[in-house]
Amino acid sequence: MAGRLCVRSMCRVVLQQSAIARHPKHVTPIRSFAVYYTKEHEWINVTGNKAVIGITDHAQESLGEVVYVELPEVGTEVEVDDPFGTVESVKAASDVMSPVDGVVTKVNDVLTTSPAVVNKHPESDGWMVEVEISDESQLNALMDEEGYLNFLKEE
Repeated sequence: MAGRLCVRSMCRVVLQQSAIARHPKHVTPIRSFAVYYTKEHEWINVTGNKAVIGITDHAQESLGEVVYVELPEVGTEVEVDDPFGTVESVKAASDVMSPVDGVVTKVNDVLTTSPAVVNKHPESDGWMVEVEISDESQLNALMDEEGYLNFLKEE
């Protein structure tokens, strides 16, 4: 009986510790999950302090067939409203602007060999970079989906 109680007590402590590890009180994520848009037609999908950035469906439609994508290297610092890459199409070339300050943590290398992915799946597989956000307050200047759709109607 005493052995069982001891085992149960240990299990309870382990369960409590694992619950604390999963939900530490001292860590506050920036956002659990949110998608924002810019007036320059970039989207930013925020999870925690990471943000995946790409161009919107509207932007790829305006550009036409994408033939080349230039992206920064991992470790590159990006600043809000500054270009971090370029998308070239048969019609035009366009800078891709950063909606936030941060450091590039991942790059979608698929786009260098298959730039047409931007046309096929601009707001999913056609993502361009992942950035570790350094200033959460910059998200407040961006539009949510409803705001972006209204912006498109006015444009």
